[in-house]
Amino acid sequence: MRRVLVLGGTAWLGREVAGAAVADGAEVVCLARGTSGDVPDGARLVRADRTRPGAYGDLDGEWDAVVELAYQPELVGPALDALADRAAHWTLVSSISVYAGHGEPGADESSPLVDPTDPADYAHAKVSAERASAERLDGRLHVVRPGLVAGPGDPSDRFGYWPARLRRGGRVLTPEATGQFVQVVDVADLAAWIVRAGLTGWAGTVDAVGSSLPLGDVLGVVGRATGFAGELVPAEEGWLLAHDVRYWAGPRSPPLWLPASHSGHSRRSNAAYLAAGGTVRPLGETVDRVLRDEVARGLERERRSGLGVAQEAELLELLTGR
Repeated sequence: MRRVLVLGGTAWLGREVAGAAVADGAEVVCLARGTSGDVPDGARLVRADRTRPGAYGDLDGEWDAVVELAYQPELVGPALDALADRAAHWTLVSSISVYAGHGEPGADESSPLVDPTDPADYAHAKVSAERASAERLDGRLHVVRPGLVAGPGDPSDRFGYWPARLRRGGRVLTPEATGQFVQVVDVADLAAWIVRAGLTGWAGTVDAVGSSLPLGDVLGVVGRATGFAGELVPAEEGWLLAHDVRYWAGPRSPPLWLPASHSGHSRRSNAAYLAAGGTVRPLGETVDRVLRDEVARGLERERRSGLGVAQEAELLELLTGR
């Protein structure tokens, strides 16, 4: 039986990867503190704090595939020291945030990366993790650079904000959609592909991104799935910025909205991903999955991204006078 080690495996993408590997018939071990949740049925949890000496001492034998989801130097380096020589294949989950520029639609994996001078910066740390892994794993490394990942349980609340918000109905504040795009890959598709690529020994670097669609089209799909019968109220970029509304994610944001300087961020080429066996399900399927999860978790719950109910109402009154 093939052996898969997930460094993580109790939180969102890591848990999906572990579950996909179990479904593929592998023996799956997840190394984690176990504070973020449980491993999927069929996987085994080895509890360890990766910041402490001896964290990998309870992992025995060789591994057909190792999946690393961390990027912090204090986690990536010791894992490579402890496990690189015992792994037939290694997947590092990186990010499209590693690219130095995001203004070119259709850009691919050959684009220049940021210069990793600040280890505390997310993109810089991801580049450093890629380079450290490449130095130890010549010919055995698969670097996965996801873009926006969506699906049930997303802790970022970026994509899920829109199905939840349109399901609630009424007047919905949106950014002006012209020139805005969304490019999403379903977490289940991404996880299954990571496992398949690892167990077949696929090596190289791939932007794991979905199909690029205009924001207006995406809101249309979400509206149909949610039965939305309210009103979308668009606001221009300058007005939103003047009222402290923020880009992309986080509090006080209409998630997925990007500045003009990032017009290529959600329009990257996914040719390499598709050529490597990656799949992109229809957006409506992902929306349906996310919507069911949002309803179960509560449509008006506190979120890490988006406009709160009172915030949105205040902004709508300022914008429209009512």
